[in-house]
Amino acid sequence: MNEPLIVEVTRGNMVESRHRAIVAVVSSDGALVESHGDIGRQVFARSAIKPIQSLGLLESGAADAFACSGAEIAIAAASHGGEPMHTRTVLAWLARMGMDAGDLECGAHMPTHGPSANELIRAMREPDTTHNNCSGKHTGMLAVCRHMGWPTKGYVDPAHPLQKRIIATYEEMLDVDLKDAPTGLDGCSLPQIGTPVRNLALGIARLGHPDALGEARAAACRRMAAAMRENPFMLAGTGRFCTRATIAARGRAIMKTGAEGVYMAAVPDKRIGIALKIEDGNGRGAEVALATLLDRYGGFADTPRAEVEALLSPKISNAAGRTVGEIRPAPNW
Repeated sequence: MNEPLIVEVTRGNMVESRHRAIVAVVSSDGALVESHGDIGRQVFARSAIKPIQSLGLLESGAADAFACSGAEIAIAAASHGGEPMHTRTVLAWLARMGMDAGDLECGAHMPTHGPSANELIRAMREPDTTHNNCSGKHTGMLAVCRHMGWPTKGYVDPAHPLQKRIIATYEEMLDVDLKDAPTGLDGCSLPQIGTPVRNLALGIARLGHPDALGEARAAACRRMAAAMRENPFMLAGTGRFCTRATIAARGRAIMKTGAEGVYMAAVPDKRIGIALKIEDGNGRGAEVALATLLDRYGGFADTPRAEVEALLSPKISNAAGRTVGEIRPAPNW
């Protein structure tokens, strides 16, 4: 087994911290292309698996039944910042289904986008469920329930027909038996299930290059990937890595972050998927690790180097705006 890859955090001319990355790069036919660390380790993919988790929106016919736009499909796979465009998109979609924010079971939190949070505070308003970074995914799940005639109350329950269908989709896309896998609850109350890093890479590879899948699933994968490429703001928001890196990829890659240092990405032209887990759960290490891997596999082939370098080795500034260090791949990369 190769050792995990290292992301370094510097201050001045010294390395101050290191983050260890478990990495699997897998082709859509299941071949292992590159690995570092224990890629058989089961991890919770968290929000990184949302593009696969939300395939049912397309496969069920719910997206067409409710006339979903590309932006709405993208926000179903998003971890957005709760900016006005995000919340308006969710509310409009809910309204078309005869529903509102009260039907979302994700809970409420302040927008992760600072200016949007400040605006709520100035207006003396409490956040609602549409500000939750997972509200788009939950709206997509309600759409599937409405379309299939399933209960909309309790749709987050692992025993709900929707969640059972999602687990079946995981098993098919990731080629893994999840019957005895570890389980937990995500921050938005949806089930999480422990999955080997290698299988996560396979799943996203298949989403990016679905030619070997059945016709209906392949069509759903292509539509999901297109929505993500074409609506980068919906995936995250102002200044966020998923949005910036999707724009920088110029259509060559799709990617999705998850909490606790997880990322999944695909480079369709190369027929590969990438999954990584930062062992200490640090997001800054995950972003640099993913950018480095995307660069290695041609995800930024059409991008000016200055734009890529800003993703590969972001600078660290102090409160006075002075550059004090950087986050970078270690020399062993």
